[in-house]
Amino acid sequence: MKKLGFVTRHTEAVRRGFGVLILLSVAYIASGVDAQSLLASSPKDQQPASALVLQQGLGKPYAAPEFAGINAWLNSPPLTMRSLKGKVVLIDFWTYSCINCVRTLPYITDWDRKYRDMGLVIVGVHAPEFEFEKKLDNVKAALAQHGIRYPVALDNNLATWTNFNNLYWPAHYLIDKDGKVVYTHFGEGEYDVTEKTSATCSA
Repeated sequence: MKKLGFVTRHTEAVRRGFGVLILLSVAYIASGVDAQSLLASSPKDQQPASALVLQQGLGKPYAAPEFAGINAWLNSPPLTMRSLKGKVVLIDFWTYSCINCVRTLPYITDWDRKYRDMGLVIVGVHAPEFEFEKKLDNVKAALAQHGIRYPVALDNNLATWTNFNNLYWPAHYLIDKDGKVVYTHFGEGEYDVTEKTSATCSA
């Protein structure tokens, strides 16, 4: 009641105070200030303007697993994730008798041609499903047939496949210059997205 008495004794002042608040609110709205920007986190918590924004990139990038148990390397001396750090790497899990894999090869060989000089390194990890696919000469013939000039690792025991927790043919893992997997795609399709993402990271 005491508080209410204070309000009744100062009715005119309270009314004027609310009037000022309304005028300030109108002025604020008219200014076009983005309320979200005022509530945003501090600059140190925000991404820098130069940070990459990848189409369909992973929400939580993770450290790329290492190559393991490789039986042979074609078109390249042995590679490691450590030696590739500082480069953008596209890993392609495939096998030469998989029709879905074969359909992706024209795109991948084209990306190798277009973006190799920009720093993109494509590594084909040949992960066989059948015994005959493990034969080195058969894989060499497939590379010649499809014009594959990028490094290919023969993962006959699926050790690298297991390191990546991979389940599919074909499967693509894009690794940024910091050695983080930032994008994945499984199966055919979305070639434009994979190409654009790879080119963005390589730029």
